[in-house]
Amino acid sequence: MFLQAKHHAVLAKARQQDVPTGGLNACFEVLSLAAAIDQDCATRLGAHGLSEARFVLICILEGRGEAAAPHVLAEQLGVSRATVTGLLDGLERDGLVRRAPDPQDRRSLQVWLTPRGEAAARAVFVEHAAWIDALFGDIDPGERESLARLLHKIWLRTDAGRRAERLSTSNVEDPG
Repeated sequence: MFLQAKHHAVLAKARQQDVPTGGLNACFEVLSLAAAIDQDCATRLGAHGLSEARFVLICILEGRGEAAAPHVLAEQLGVSRATVTGLLDGLERDGLVRRAPDPQDRRSLQVWLTPRGEAAARAVFVEHAAWIDALFGDIDPGERESLARLLHKIWLRTDAGRRAERLSTSNVEDPG
């Protein structure tokens, strides 16, 4: 079994107390898989001097054709402006992005990928996408659809899933 040691400990405690372990085991399998993917992802992106957040940021900027404001990048990444500032500091230091005052509002900044950043974004994206695709290479399209349905079904039972479901149903207009 590919469970992490901490999960084995919780399952042992559940068995001692005669608590059903089917759901716990399935949850811990998903969490262990996610942790393994995250670890591999960090290692692979780290070889290029990137974290996942830095990678996503250069992907957002790549091919954009125009500058982006840091607050827009923060919204797209789902992080704070301070976090984006830190990410941009590192990317600028590494020569992957350039920041300059906005000509229309000198209090604001604009961000672009440098040519080196554009090349890195394209190359790393292709490599990373191929790696992720290979993870699912032995799973046929029908199995992927089943997996997606099952994961969605579980997600809908999470607090985040319930909030999203309430928001989506409250945004639907009443046809009557």
